[in-house]
Amino acid sequence: MMDVRFVICGVGHIGRRHAALVAAHAGAELVALVDIRPELAPALAADFPGVPFFASLDDYLSHGPAADVLTVATPNGLHASQAIRGLRAGLHVVVEKPLALHKSDAEDIVHTALQTGRFVFGVMQNRYSPPAAWLKQVVDEGRLGRVFLVQLNCFWNRDERYYTPGSWHGTRAADGGTLFTQFSHFIDLLYWVFGDFTNLAARFRDFTHEHLTEFEDSGLVTFDLVRGGSGTLQYSTAVWDRNLESSLTVVAERGSLRLGGQYMDKVEYCHLQNYELPQLPPTNPANQYGPYQGSAANHVHVIDNVVETIRQRGVATTNALEGLKVVEMIERIYALR
Repeated sequence: MMDVRFVICGVGHIGRRHAALVAAHAGAELVALVDIRPELAPALAADFPGVPFFASLDDYLSHGPAADVLTVATPNGLHASQAIRGLRAGLHVVVEKPLALHKSDAEDIVHTALQTGRFVFGVMQNRYSPPAAWLKQVVDEGRLGRVFLVQLNCFWNRDERYYTPGSWHGTRAADGGTLFTQFSHFIDLLYWVFGDFTNLAARFRDFTHEHLTEFEDSGLVTFDLVRGGSGTLQYSTAVWDRNLESSLTVVAERGSLRLGGQYMDKVEYCHLQNYELPQLPPTNPANQYGPYQGSAANHVHVIDNVVETIRQRGVATTNALEGLKVVEMIERIYALR
């Protein structure tokens, strides 16, 4: 079968990772790179020889080689408009998290995808981590019975090494906030496994980022799950020097469990009625961004899913409607600020 052809828009840390994974994929071809920073062109030419570089998405859409998929890995505030332009140009679209910064913009992406008959893939790669996949299976099989309490903790470090002067990180317009840029993966996991929440209450604090960002660095959110049970989300980027944890604790009718580690990469506790925890495959290591780290490096599975779906051999693991739902859930939390 023909290779699925990708153009990557935005070739910063995560965009470059997309480019490298596409270039190495047996069923994919990297046909173009797009970024507004022309100074990146020489290094990209060395890393991806023969792949043309374009200084804007408009330039690529007007003059670039044919492609099947546009990957949008630009600042958050650009995701919706660039995804829509790609869809209208006849391309399937992969959108790095978050899908958009506003529910209305995410809805526009969904409607445009329906109008054009193209796929939209949201990048929520934490779903591919073995502990997350295991949790989803355990819940879907009904092994927990009724869920009583869910506690989600996300305690990371993001300091001056991340929020550098002149960066898009830290602005409301381009970044959107801590829940969008750092922790939308975990909101997605909460929704994917346990469904929607309601009866929200929240407190927000800015302990160490007053001079770095236009939004909070920490928050405490309480909620009820629509399916039953209650929960809390505690998050912070004010942890000193390095990430502390991303964890999910569940207390339920037939037992309790806890996913933990810096990136929710291990099952730390499992005591369920008539159940023995199986041996799980290891979780991929964290994405490395110089002085700080991100979530597990599962993007290769995202590329696999895009290629398989477009070749009509699979279904989108995270589709546009699910990406829209995560945006809507975060927007509801932030409406309480």
